[in-house]
Amino acid sequence: MGRMLLKETLSHSDAALAGGSARAGSDIVGQDLGLLAGLKSAGIAATDDANALFAASDAVIDFTRPDLLAHHAELAVRHSTALIVGTTGFEPAARAALDEAAKKVPVVLAANMSVGVTLLGQLVRQLAAKLDPETFDIEIVEMHHRHKIDAPSGTALALAEAAAQGREVTLSDVARKSRDGQIGPRPAGEIGISTLRGGDVVGDHTVIFASEGERIELTHKASSRQIFARGAVRAALWAAGRKHGLYSMLDVLGL
Repeated sequence: MGRMLLKETLSHSDAALAGGSARAGSDIVGQDLGLLAGLKSAGIAATDDANALFAASDAVIDFTRPDLLAHHAELAVRHSTALIVGTTGFEPAARAALDEAAKKVPVVLAANMSVGVTLLGQLVRQLAAKLDPETFDIEIVEMHHRHKIDAPSGTALALAEAAAQGREVTLSDVARKSRDGQIGPRPAGEIGISTLRGGDVVGDHTVIFASEGERIELTHKASSRQIFARGAVRAALWAAGRKHGLYSMLDVLGL
């Protein structure tokens, strides 16, 4: 994703690359960011100094590890930098740090930054609001590559939350993330989430509304990570210079 973000930023007519950081000890530190993206030299080297990156930037796009989020939120506040977060699988403490940062700087938080998934979430919310939970069961199935470290995916959880919002219920009260053994009949109103892992799948998500005699399926399949980079750069351009607050891709897209 780092290389995708570099390529999208360097190729965008309205964006200018300020820098890029990697973990200390990474073999890309010191390498030219343009060459890392497969483009011509950008004249900017990758650094392991995140503080310097935030100081030099109007907006920083964070697709790193969950344990770095709190530190990056602190740096965003220190340097009045907009923060675009595509990282998933973080703990409540990291989310609390982002909420605090949003009181001082613009923070765009999205489990999935593609336009298609953002619109899918809207459709899921609308359908969930219209279909009787006593009649229609909701199941979410997601599949990603074998290297993904968190499960369910942040996108699957966001879609489940959209369904819960449509039904005006709390997701933690109705979510069912796994089934095994003699579990008994499926309770009405439950929102199921199933996780698949394998191969090089970029990201597939299907939301199923199943009733007796009919079934509605909404599916999004990502064939390239470039769609996430495209949405993230769009979010960065939208957020830079904006007033503080916690935003989503719905805000970026004007929805």
